[in-house]
Amino acid sequence: MGGESTLARSLHDVGGAAWFGGSLMGAVGVNGAAAEVSEPGQRARVANAGWARWTPVNLAAIAAHLVGGAGLMRDNAGRVALQKGAGAANVAKLALTGAALGATAYARALGQKVMDAGDVPVEGGTSPSGSTPPDVADAQRQLAMLQWAIPALTGAIMVLGAKMGEQQRPRHVSRGVLDRLLPG
Repeated sequence: MGGESTLARSLHDVGGAAWFGGSLMGAVGVNGAAAEVSEPGQRARVANAGWARWTPVNLAAIAAHLVGGAGLMRDNAGRVALQKGAGAANVAKLALTGAALGATAYARALGQKVMDAGDVPVEGGTSPSGSTPPDVADAQRQLAMLQWAIPALTGAIMVLGAKMGEQQRPRHVSRGVLDRLLPG
């Protein structure tokens, strides 16, 4: 139950921070900036170019987060098995991570659909206009929801990670182990 997990924690936290921050900046900055382009047929191109540049960095951030998370799970397996509440926190964090991964992958697929449509008229990165083709408009409406769901999910992962860090304090570990061994 001892030892340091500096590398795993760093990969996990820096990767998660980039995933969260990049998705939030994209929703506010990239998608918002696209609406400022005067030519409606170029707005999607601007948003798509920004997201295309971010995608490899986001993939690396997510990979770092997952690798670091796996290392933390390995390093804390004994404590999690013995400490009451630690297992439930891990399950919740895994569920949030799965949801964030699914939302991110789906957003990428929808973004590709918008990208493949070419220079179609739109109001902004996630806002169709009356002239937007229906399939692109549908993808944009879904992206409008996902652009906020992804930072909400990744932010929740970070908050739960902070809670799990608190669970590692010696007084919480000893209390959790005693609660597990002496229920009642």
